[in-house]
Amino acid sequence: MALTIPDRVVVFDYGEVISHSPSERDRADLLAVAGVPDESFWPAYWEHRDGLDQGTTSIRDYWMLVASDLGVEWSEATIHELWVADFTGWLSVNPATFDVIADLHDGGTRVALLSNAGFDFASPFRFSPMARFFERMFISAELSTIKPNPDIYLEVARELGITPQQMVFIDNKQVNVDGAEALGITGHHFVGAGELRIFLESLSVR
Repeated sequence: MALTIPDRVVVFDYGEVISHSPSERDRADLLAVAGVPDESFWPAYWEHRDGLDQGTTSIRDYWMLVASDLGVEWSEATIHELWVADFTGWLSVNPATFDVIADLHDGGTRVALLSNAGFDFASPFRFSPMARFFERMFISAELSTIKPNPDIYLEVARELGITPQQMVFIDNKQVNVDGAEALGITGHHFVGAGELRIFLESLSVR
């Protein structure tokens, strides 16, 4: 069913909105390469993620920082294996969310993507089959800032040629939605595709 929301741009987060979370198998594969216990790995994994997403930390340097926190040494080959296991774990799709995006596209609604992600996600996003539905894809590393910094939302609005009030922003993290709404953006905290569809239908023109 086509969803038409005139004079607005619906901006989607990627991770855990369009994609699923990495599966238990994905996480187990990453831990197997890392060779460290689950309880020590994940705090170190997340500690340096902002630098990766801001584009201030390279992929290799990110994994070196994680290794330092864990008190381990990984070979160059292992670092590459870690990147592969981590990267592929985020490449999934939530079919129900995808259907909502397709319906917005069919309704002539402008759609964009804004993801906190490193440079390595830019080409996979833009050359993926889903790219046809998106007018623009914004990657935080390329913008040198991350959500919920106000600058990132304002830059996206500027590049889309709209005011913040013309943006509708979808994210699975409440803090990112709150950051957008503080600027006058219409926000939606994603908890599921069904709730998302109901929200967007409330904004649509039938």
